[in-house]
Amino acid sequence: MIAFVSGRVAAAGPDGAVIDVHGVGLAVQCTPATLAGLRVGEQARVPTSLVVREDSLTLFGFADEDERAVFELLQTASGVGPRLALAMLAVHSPDALRRAVAAEDVTALTKVPGIGKKGAQRIVLELRDRLGAPTGDGADAPVPARAEPWREQVQTGLVNLGWSTRDAEAAVSAVAADLDGGDPPPVSALLRAALKKLSK
Repeated sequence: MIAFVSGRVAAAGPDGAVIDVHGVGLAVQCTPATLAGLRVGEQARVPTSLVVREDSLTLFGFADEDERAVFELLQTASGVGPRLALAMLAVHSPDALRRAVAAEDVTALTKVPGIGKKGAQRIVLELRDRLGAPTGDGADAPVPARAEPWREQVQTGLVNLGWSTRDAEAAVSAVAADLDGGDPPPVSALLRAALKKLSK
C-alpha cells in the first residue's frame, strides 16, 4: 500500500492532482478538501489509499489521515466502492459521516449522489459499530474567521472543481459575510460552506 505521496504539485484539476515524486507524475484522485489545500508548483504531502482492480491501479488522496481511514472503512459496507466513498467525503466531513451513521440520519446520507434511501439504511446498519464517535475537531461548525489566507485556498479549490472564477469569488464572499471575526475554521469546512452556497 502507498500510505502517502510527497512531492511537487505538477497539476490540479476538478477531481484530482498530479504529484511529481522524484520525476514520476502520480495521478491522485482527491476530495475537495484535499484539492483546496494544493497549489500547483508547491510541495505537498498527501495521505493516500491505493485501490487495485484487474484493469487499473487508482491512487486516492486525502486532506488528512482521518479522511483516509474513513474512506477505507466506508468501503467495507456492501455496495460502497471507492468512487462512492470519495463522493461521501466530498459531501460530508469524516465527523459528519460519523454523526449521520450514529444518529441513523438517512436524509443526510441521501444527499450524496448515488445513495438512495435503502442504500443509506444499509450503510447505517453495516457501519454503525465501525466508524466510531466523532473526533470533535469542529470541522463542520460555522466557526467565525478572519478573511485572508483561507479565501485564496477556498477559491482555488472551487476553480479546481470546475466553478468559474467569478462564481468562486461570489461564494467565498458569501461565506465571508457569514463570519464575524475570530480564528478561522479548517479550509475543508470553509470549502464545504462555499459549495453549499453554490448549490443553492
